[in-house]
Amino acid sequence: MKPSGFVILTALLPAAAGAQGLDWWKPYAEINAGDTAWVMISAALVLFMTLPGLALFYGGMVRKKNLLSTMMHSFSIAALVSILWVAVGYSLAFTPGNAFIGGLDRVFLNGMGIDAAKALATVSPNAGTVPETVFMLFQMTFAIISTAIITGAFAERMKYSAMMLFSGIWFLLVYVPTAHWVWGGGFMSEGGVMDYAGGTVVHINAGIAGLVAALVLGHRVGYGKEAMPPHNMALTLIGAAMLWFGWFGFNAGSALAANAAAGMAMAVTQVSTAFGAITWLLCEKWAGHKPSALGLASGAVSGLVGITPAAGFVSTGGAVAIGILTAIACYLSVAVIKRKLGYDDSLDAFGIHGFGGIVGAVLTGVFFDNQIFGGDATVGAQLFTQVKDALTTVVYSGVMSFVILKAVGMVCGGLRVDRDTECEGLDLNIHGERVE
Repeated sequence: MKPSGFVILTALLPAAAGAQGLDWWKPYAEINAGDTAWVMISAALVLFMTLPGLALFYGGMVRKKNLLSTMMHSFSIAALVSILWVAVGYSLAFTPGNAFIGGLDRVFLNGMGIDAAKALATVSPNAGTVPETVFMLFQMTFAIISTAIITGAFAERMKYSAMMLFSGIWFLLVYVPTAHWVWGGGFMSEGGVMDYAGGTVVHINAGIAGLVAALVLGHRVGYGKEAMPPHNMALTLIGAAMLWFGWFGFNAGSALAANAAAGMAMAVTQVSTAFGAITWLLCEKWAGHKPSALGLASGAVSGLVGITPAAGFVSTGGAVAIGILTAIACYLSVAVIKRKLGYDDSLDAFGIHGFGGIVGAVLTGVFFDNQIFGGDATVGAQLFTQVKDALTTVVYSGVMSFVILKAVGMVCGGLRVDRDTECEGLDLNIHGERVE
């Protein structure tokens, strides 16, 4: 059969370019279509976790008078963080810099074309098989949900202006440096920390910030004296289902390739989530309670949080253990520790994300499997690294969050809405809208 002109041109292009000293074709040759398609889908899945997943998950758990306000947090942060990520966040997190922060090579995405992400070899050996634009967008969705998670801790009582200002500053001063430390070639990455998809960067970071915010703002009016049940558990279950679905992009997408590593990450994600959900229900049964929809959703999210740092490093057996142990730990955090200490973490941002992130990060150092990721780590050394870096993140996020909250409170004339606004509801008083 006579070859087509396109086939001949394709065959001769590399040789002709080399003979003329040209290399403009090379970046395109490095891009893998399958890897690119998978990471693009994963980016959409992770964004789906925030919009509408987290918005519905949180929105269903608050009182009806604060439904729109709570959902507005997730939507507003998605827009705000996207702008800041393009402006400077991506550059500081992932371009070459030093052990603590990246550089300014990609401010406002300057110089980013459609070629492969070759400069990201420190992130993953697969980074060079997808366009840098795709990698940038994938990481943007992580930044969005990390910042949005915090809002669950101070739901129903924080000023919208204070929330936006705090979220933007926290993203720049806490999330961006931590992402560089772990994923951008910073000191934690060099030290060998295992955080496949964000146990430290996302969940510990956001959970600790949420705890600090809950402590600084104080209790909601009537907390501990009047019932504050979720107004619509159907919305929360739908949101939880969306989180579960989107989390496959979160974990399996972090392989940055459509390969066996992504397949294993997807499998262990499902296993851990399922065991986490059932374990929480068993904890409720053990405590003498009825099996609740909120408990089922909380257990599933606990299992998801726990497996996030471990997804690329453990077998399915390790996922079973992580799902069970993280769910038990998170249940105790919400049902026992929170009540004993008396803080008002409205939607358990710390109880599940912060506490679960810490437990998952530590358990990664126990249940990792060298045969899964081709490493040669030892349990003792790796466990020390996991604990050390988790504690570093706890301290950094905690201290910086406190400082930022205090500064924002001074600028905004306080962090909280007034008592009448809180009692009447934030939807009507802040946004001029309400759900009928």
